[in-house]
Amino acid sequence: MARILLVEDDEALARGLTAALRGEGYSVDPAPDGETALEMARDEPYAVITLDVNLPDMSGFDVLKSLRSSGCRVPILMLTARDSLEDRVKGLDLGADDYLLKPFEPAELGARLRALLRRPASDPSPLIRVGNLEIDRSRCVIWVSGEQIDLRRREWVLLERLVVRVGKVVSKDRLAAEVFGFDEAVAPNAIEVYIARLRRKLGPQGPAIRTMRGLGYVMENTPAAET
Repeated sequence: MARILLVEDDEALARGLTAALRGEGYSVDPAPDGETALEMARDEPYAVITLDVNLPDMSGFDVLKSLRSSGCRVPILMLTARDSLEDRVKGLDLGADDYLLKPFEPAELGARLRALLRRPASDPSPLIRVGNLEIDRSRCVIWVSGEQIDLRRREWVLLERLVVRVGKVVSKDRLAAEVFGFDEAVAPNAIEVYIARLRRKLGPQGPAIRTMRGLGYVMENTPAAET
């Protein structure tokens, strides 16, 4: 399940694209402006970034330049209504991997993303280790103390969100937005139910998932048996 950062300030368009991409099996994080996008890109291991050129706080070109100058090698697809050769050349010169003109069909966006994802990954290792937990993001497989653990799709998304932010609090609202589609009815205790399932499957040898009352959850780099 590839994770995509969707940088788009048009709320209706962002909702529609998020729904379409999630329907294709992607995990999507929307960002409404450049500053938010830069912060999220620093914290999360995205597979692809789709970046609108016209943003309310800064140009998409400035965001692109900042990402590349900071060492970010994630494929970036620029989205823009500017149909000029000069703008396309500028984006490519700054490090964009592809360009898509608005308006476009979601199917074309999906095809462009699949093409970018087929390129060799910039991260040579998809493996993450947290204590006795080993997670392979490329195959959606996990092991605890060498034993493979089976997870359902939503359990996997929840675990992956906690793993990439190990030691940091992830809010319940953010987890709910990423585990469930925006148009899905979500029970008030849904995240608590999935957290409980994860704890059972990870067992005492897996990393502890601590509840931070009123804030969210944090995965610790220590076995649950030691907490």
